[in-house]
Amino acid sequence: MTTLSFAASSNPKIVSTIQKAFEKIEKWILTISTPAAAVAVCCGLFMQKFSFGDEEKIRTGKKLAKNSLFCYAFILAIDLVLAAIKALIK
Repeated sequence: MTTLSFAASSNPKIVSTIQKAFEKIEKWILTISTPAAAVAVCCGLFMQKFSFGDEEKIRTGKKLAKNSLFCYAFILAIDLVLAAIKALIK
């Protein structure tokens, strides 16, 4: 019985390797998402600005800017939730 509790309390090398890999992926996604959201918002705003009265382009530009901001906020919210879960576990 004591060997089970000892095995459960130790952290195998594969688990720590996978955990480090997921942390690197999370950091990479957060690093890439900021400039990607900025480029998407700028493209949407430029599409609106240079639509020359075409309603479809104006609508598409608004959608692009709004959806990219929503997706960026979603990524930041997921990061916040994961940080809260990590704090509760430790």
